[in-house]
Amino acid sequence: MKRVTGIGGIFFKCQDPEKIKQWYKTHLGFDMDQYGAKFEWQQGEDSINKGYTLWSPFSDKTKYFEPSSKDFMINYRVENLEALVEELKKEGVTVLDNIETYDYGKFVHILDIEGNKIELWEPID
Repeated sequence: MKRVTGIGGIFFKCQDPEKIKQWYKTHLGFDMDQYGAKFEWQQGEDSINKGYTLWSPFSDKTKYFEPSSKDFMINYRVENLEALVEELKKEGVTVLDNIETYDYGKFVHILDIEGNKIELWEPID
């Protein structure tokens, strides 16, 4: 069974998300939306099937990364999230919440052995 297939996003805390987005747009050319910047790429040799990695600043007051006290969170793309979560539970991995489904995919959060919160995402491509 495949587990992680790629990095879905890099999320980090900052004092002023809008200001930092503007800085990255101005100085590094990031194309921003309400969440941050999407870096599109081609999946495999099929140039029609695109994916993306999201770069997203969060307020330094966000609770979204809890229970981790770290200033970052990595989102990993996965296949078959339900099966993966069952395997992770069997392996003793801390699963923080139930799988949630949105228009753009399924999500769940886990902790690694150092207490870093990790977001697992099964995208709807």
